[in-house]
Amino acid sequence: MARRTKKVGRYGKFGARYGLSVKKRIRSIEIKKSSKYHCPRCSKENVRRVSTGIWQCRSCDLKFAGGAYSPKTPKHKMLESKLGGI
Repeated sequence: MARRTKKVGRYGKFGARYGLSVKKRIRSIEIKKSSKYHCPRCSKENVRRVSTGIWQCRSCDLKFAGGAYSPKTPKHKMLESKLGGI
């Protein structure tokens, strides 16, 4: 099966609807939520999103709550830097 498009990538499913700025925003969110993150317990890059706000490490099976699109929210990162690590 041939690849659909190079230019629009993941948000090609929207076609000509919704405008470019909305599609770029959705693209960045989808990339953030589907990428792998580091586990707070075992430090491996195996944390994936299970559901909205629920994250799970696939190697040590740790399940924890986090942000909707990334395990650490910007507020959590700010607190972590002020307190010197949580």
